[in-house]
Amino acid sequence: MRAAIARRALLLLAFAAGSGCAASSTHRYRALQDDWQRSAVDRPAADAGEDPFAGVAELSRATLVHQVLERNPNVRAARYAWRAALARYPQATALDDPMLGGTLAPRSLGTSRVDEAYSVELSQAFPFPGKLALRGQAALGEAEAAARDFAAVRLRLALMASLLYDDYYVAARSVALNAEHIELLESFQQIAVARYEAGEAAQQDPIQAEVELSHALHDRILLGTESRIAAEQINALLHRASDAALPPPPTGVTRPERTPELAADLVAQALAERPELAAAQARVAAEQARADLARREYWPDFTLSGGYDRFWEESELRPSVGLAVNVPLQLRRRDAAVDEADARLEQARSERAALEDDVRLAVESGAHRYVEAHHVLHLIADRQLPASRDQVEAARAGFETGRNSFLALIDAERNLRRVELEYEQALANVWRRRAELDRALGRIAGVTW
Repeated sequence: MRAAIARRALLLLAFAAGSGCAASSTHRYRALQDDWQRSAVDRPAADAGEDPFAGVAELSRATLVHQVLERNPNVRAARYAWRAALARYPQATALDDPMLGGTLAPRSLGTSRVDEAYSVELSQAFPFPGKLALRGQAALGEAEAAARDFAAVRLRLALMASLLYDDYYVAARSVALNAEHIELLESFQQIAVARYEAGEAAQQDPIQAEVELSHALHDRILLGTESRIAAEQINALLHRASDAALPPPPTGVTRPERTPELAADLVAQALAERPELAAAQARVAAEQARADLARREYWPDFTLSGGYDRFWEESELRPSVGLAVNVPLQLRRRDAAVDEADARLEQARSERAALEDDVRLAVESGAHRYVEAHHVLHLIADRQLPASRDQVEAARAGFETGRNSFLALIDAERNLRRVELEYEQALANVWRRRAELDRALGRIAGVTW
């Protein structure tokens, strides 16, 4: 009867110690595992040599962003960092391995004077109830933070891809505009030579045309280099060879119809959506669990054991059960552990607060820059660009009729070239500012447009 009561008591103690791993933590762990499986973008290394743009005639922003998020090694690295963090949860919530031990009296073997003497013991260590649960919560906090870090890496790479797309587009448009102006300058040169040969213009006019044409030809070399560098940067982001072929960008990107109204709750959206903030909050939760665990270390752990001892002559005394506890007397060590855990908790909270300030600033400043970019674009497109084109036409007509000098025509052409480049830059800048604002709001740049 007493033995049965003892066994039940030991079972209750074991259950109490093992029940620290709460069902809610297990549910969170399984949900994170499911999320990790759904996030699979696992391309083997051999895929790096494949052409992701086979059959694509024109490179779009969304296509580039999608391919970067599939192929960039940083995405895979962040995903497996998440997996590694997840794998720590079963380790943190598992009991130590049981211990099996035995003792043997060698001289009791092979003799009839005494019975064989030996003993065996099986023991299992249990932490104080609640410790396993806290260890699991800390591990889950780090796993959740790693999951949000994975999302943040995707946001960062999407922004880089979108910005490089704009660089690639502007470089291509600059090359095309330069070619158009070389053709225009060649026509001006022909006009100047014809008028000089007819005695209607000074000798310096054809010379001036040649000087401007040489500048444009020099610019063609520089712009071609910029275009190649932009393509190489895109290929590096795509984990491809630097000289791999890319589809050309479109000849023009969509001009926004109007400056969008800025929602008053943009900051609130960012605070709710930014994965960096969620990661910081998960790390706060992890440090809180570690602080609680440090305080629980003042409570003893215990070890349950059961054995069979043939050293006893009385058979009734041979079976045994035992309970051992550690005596937590090293208070200075535990006090220091609590101080360290509290300090790390405050550090995590402060880092989260600082990050929230950064998010607010990024959203507010990003919204202002986005509006400003719209205004600049409309000013160039609606006023400067039409006026510059009219100026060239007027200067050309005036030179052909002898009402103004060739220098006025060259100045008008140079101004038009500058304004056309500024227009393409302003158009790209609108989308750059939009991508930065999307990043500040926790959205994938280039995909939500």
